[in-house]
Amino acid sequence: MTNDSIEILQRALERERKARKEAERILELKSLDLYRLTEELKISNAKLEAMVREKTSQLEGVFENIVDAYVVMDVNGDVLKMNEAAVQLLECESITDELNLTSLVHPSELEHVAQGFKDLYHLGAITDFHVKIVTLKGNEKLVHINASVIHDSKGEVVAAQGIVRDITKEKEAEEQLIRSESRLASLIRNLDSGILLESEDRKIVLTNTKFCELFQIDAPPEALIGVDCVGASETAKHLFKDEKLFIQSINDQLEERSTMVGLELKMKNGKILERDFIPIVVDGEYTGHLWAYRDVTLTRRYRESLEAQREKYSSIIANMNLGLLEVNNDDEILLVNQSFEKMSGYSEKELLGKKGRKVLLKKSHRDMVEHANSKRLEGKSNSYEVTAITKSGEERQWLISGAPNYDINGEVVGSIGIHLDITDLKELQRQKENLLQQLERRNEQLEEYAHVVSHDLKSPLRSIYALVNWIKEDNLENLNAPTLENISLIEKTLERMEKLISDVLAFSSATSPANLKEKVDLSKLIEEIKQVLIIPDHITLSVENELPVILGNEVQMQQVFQNLISNAIKYNDKEKGFVEVDVIDKGTEFLFSVRDNGMGIEKKYFDKIFEIFQRLNTQNDSSGIGLSIVKKIIAAHGGSIWLESKIGEGTTFYFTIKKHTDA
Repeated sequence: MTNDSIEILQRALERERKARKEAERILELKSLDLYRLTEELKISNAKLEAMVREKTSQLEGVFENIVDAYVVMDVNGDVLKMNEAAVQLLECESITDELNLTSLVHPSELEHVAQGFKDLYHLGAITDFHVKIVTLKGNEKLVHINASVIHDSKGEVVAAQGIVRDITKEKEAEEQLIRSESRLASLIRNLDSGILLESEDRKIVLTNTKFCELFQIDAPPEALIGVDCVGASETAKHLFKDEKLFIQSINDQLEERSTMVGLELKMKNGKILERDFIPIVVDGEYTGHLWAYRDVTLTRRYRESLEAQREKYSSIIANMNLGLLEVNNDDEILLVNQSFEKMSGYSEKELLGKKGRKVLLKKSHRDMVEHANSKRLEGKSNSYEVTAITKSGEERQWLISGAPNYDINGEVVGSIGIHLDITDLKELQRQKENLLQQLERRNEQLEEYAHVVSHDLKSPLRSIYALVNWIKEDNLENLNAPTLENISLIEKTLERMEKLISDVLAFSSATSPANLKEKVDLSKLIEEIKQVLIIPDHITLSVENELPVILGNEVQMQQVFQNLISNAIKYNDKEKGFVEVDVIDKGTEFLFSVRDNGMGIEKKYFDKIFEIFQRLNTQNDSSGIGLSIVKKIIAAHGGSIWLESKIGEGTTFYFTIKKHTDA
C-alpha cells in the first residue's frame, strides 16, 4: 500500500469519527427534546382525562334529561342503559329494568329489524330508521331511530346507542293529510261546479272536468295547466250573450281583488251560469285567485216555474174559499186571510192575539189540535178534521192541513194551517178514494218503469264493458301500465254502476205485491246462502237453533238473511270472527237474530242505516240500499227490525216475522 493510499484512508477515518460525534450530539439533543415532549404529553393527557370525565358527566346528564328516549344496548340487544323518556316510551317500570329490545319488535317487522342490525354493525350508524314496536303494556307504536355503534379500546363493536322518538301520531297525521288531499283532489275533479284556479300572473294552476264542459273545451283539465288565461278569456267570450260583460267583469274583479259571489252570466246556448271570484292571499301576499262557475239554468227555470205555480195556487186558494191561519208556538193567531174571516164569521181584528183552538173549536176537538201543534214543533205536517164553532154559534166541519213555520235560522216558530169548510162537501171523500186509486196505479207504473230503465241502463253498460275489454285484449302488448290501470278503473266503475242499478231495482221491488204464503224452509235457505257467499277462513257462520218453516216469499226472505249475513262478514275486523243466526218462538211471531263480533255501530246511526243510499263507510262495493230493502221486506211480512250494538264488540240485528197457523 502506498503512502498516498494510507493518507486517504486516514482522512476518511477522521471524517467518520467527526460524523459519529456529531450524530451522538444530535441524538442527545433529540433525546432531551423527546423527554420534554413526553413530560408535556403526560401533563396534557392528565388534563384531557379530566376534561373527558367532566364532559362524560355532562353528557350523561344531557342523556338523562333529553326529551327523546336514549337507549344503550349490547350486541345481543339487551338494554345497558336508558333514560326516563325511554322508560315512558317502552312503558317500563324504571330505568333499571332488564329488557331485550328485540322482544319488543312487532312480528311483522322482524326481517326489517334484522336488516337494520346488519346495517348498523356494518356501517357503524343508521339514521331515519322506522319500526313498529309493541310496548310492555301491549300498545303498538311507530318509532324513529338514529343509532350508532360503540367500540372498545381495541376497536371492537361492544354496544350500540340510539335516540328513539315516538312518531305514531305524526304518522297518523301524515296519513290523514294524504287522505284529505286525495279526497280534496277527488272532490274538485268531480265537483258539479266549474273550478279555475289562476296564479297571480294569470296562469292556470288547476281546473276540472266541469269547467271544460261548461266552456266547451275538448282538452282534459290536466292539459290546461300553465295556459295563459288572458288569451283564454278572449277565446271563450263568444260563448256568452254579452261578450263585453264577460270580459269587463273579469277585469273589474282582477283590479278590485275582492270576493264576489253569484254574478249571473247568460250563454248563447241558453245556459245560465253563476260565477264566484275568490282572491287567494297567503301571509298577506296576493298569490292568485279562484273562479267558480255553476250551471244554475235549472234553478232559474225552477224559480220562475215556482213563482208561476205560487201565483196559480194563490189564485186557486182564493177561488176555492180556503182559509189561511198562521199561529205562533203558543197557538196565538198572527194572521188570517179574507176567506178565513168569511168561514169563521170573525174579523181579523177580533182574532189576532187570541188562542185559535179556544175561540174557534168545539171543546171535544181542542185536544186534537193541541196534539197536532206539538207535532209541528217536531217539524211534522199533518191533516185532520175538526168541528168548528163560528161567531154565530153554528157548527161547521173543517178540514185542516197544517205545516210547521220556520224562521230564517230553521227554527220552528209556529204553524200555518189551510182550512177548508167541508160541511157541504163530503163528496171530497169520494175524490180522495179516487186519488188513492190513481196513486196506486202510478206506483205500479213507476215499478214497471224502474224495470224498463234498469234494462235500458244495464244494456249500454254491458256493451261499454265488453268494448273496453276487447280494446284491452286487442292492445294488451301496446298499452302501458297507467293505461291498463285506467281501463281497470273503468271496468270497476261499470261493475259498481250495474250493481247500483240492480240494487235500486231491488229496492223498488221490495214493496211490490208478492206471494207471501209460500212455504219457506229457512234451514235449507241458510245452507243455500252458505254456498253463495264467500266466507273467509277466519269467520264462522253457525245456526244456534233449528230454524222453522214459515209462510212468506222465499226470494225476499233470502234477500233478508243474505244481506244481514254478508254485512256481518264484510264488517268483521276480528282475527277470529263469527256470525250466529238464531230464532226464538214468541207465540204469535218468530224473533230472529243475526249476531256478529265485528266492529260495531254507533247508536246515533241505528236509524240512519235503514235509510236508502246511507253508508257509514266508503267501501266501493256498498250502495247503501241493502238494509233499506231488508226493512221493507220485513215490513211487508208484518214484522219489524232493530239492532243492538257496541263499538268494537259487535252487532246483533233482530227482526220478527208473524206466524201463520198453516205454516
